Amino acid sequence: MSLCTRCRLSLRQTLRLRPTKPTSAPLSTKSSPSTAQAILSKPTWSVSSLLPSESPQSSSAEARETITPAQLHHLLRLSALPLPKSPAEEQSMIETLQSQLQFARAVQRVDTKGVEPLRAIRDETEAAIKEITIGLEDLKDVLAKETLVGHYQRPRKVKERIQTDAENWDALATASRRAGKYFVVESGKKAEAGEP
Repeated sequence: MSLCTRCRLSLRQTLRLRPTKPTSAPLSTKSSPSTAQAILSKPTWSVSSLLPSESPQSSSAEARETITPAQLHHLLRLSALPLPKSPAEEQSMIETLQSQLQFARAVQRVDTKGVEPLRAIRDETEAAIKEITIGLEDLKDVLAKETLVGHYQRPRKVKERIQTDAENWDALATASRRAGKYFVVESGKKAEAGEP
């Protein structure tokens, strides 16, 4: 399994930015495989590291953005959301908004110099590109079903009549009596009137 150029570049930058820990153990002579599974098996960061921690020492060290109740009410009105019903609910909303802002600021601080933006998530290998490419050979059957019409020779699809076995089914084959292409149904009125 090989890595695409974007993944390889991102991996190199991650490995450069990772702090090295001094080890007292001797280095092994075995070379570790550099497959994507081996690289991605040990994450370099966690989402929980971007959220505010619960300990009081870290909250004083981190610069948290202060959000006033007036700012919260203004944002809720702009979003057409209901205002909090109690001070406890208001405080909970403010804390949630502060943690979301802290997460967004941490993501904004990531150095993305030299990293190409991801335009689409798709397989860009030669086989995948060949598979999704539509050529003239693929369109031959469709083009054969068109005819050129008019002065400007505009293509028009030729209507085909598809015959199936269901259309050739004789619905009257099981009728006890028929008149032309119709079923004949004996009614009970003749018997009631006494007619033979």
